Amino acid sequence: MSIPPKITIYTDGAAQGNPGPGGYGIVMISGQHRKEFSAGFRETTNNRMELLAVVEALKKLKWKGMNVTIYSDSKYVVDAVEKKWVFGWQQTGFKNKKNPDLWRAFLSVYPLHHIKFVWVKGHAGNPLNERCDELAVAAAKSATNVDHGYEQTKSTLYG
Repeated sequence: MSIPPKITIYTDGAAQGNPGPGGYGIVMISGQHRKEFSAGFRETTNNRMELLAVVEALKKLKWKGMNVTIYSDSKYVVDAVEKKWVFGWQQTGFKNKKNPDLWRAFLSVYPLHHIKFVWVKGHAGNPLNERCDELAVAAAKSATNVDHGYEQTKSTLYG
């Protein structure tokens, strides 16, 4: 039996205004390999970008069963998973919860791996967290993508 690959992921989200143009940044590290990803959206929220960063990072993993440690400065994301809140939200169909589309996307990839979340304080000098922030802010500044999940529900959930 082989040992599942280990991967370290740093994520961050940003919004210029909340709501406003937003973006996410991802740094993925496995052994000597490092990759960075980002994307910007013309109108979204900070929490959506924090969660989307995690979802997009997990979607990029090539194999199932990987040992993944995700570092995030989002209490919203880390606590929802580590304190198991999201699983209760799932049982109630995400009733009265924001971002159900992204939580469902997260829950579709979460069981494929062995994932541990670690909260890191944002803007506190952690180089990889700072790099994710740079990527997210730059993506927000040049945002052109449409966050369909936000724009379709903003009048009912965010208004």
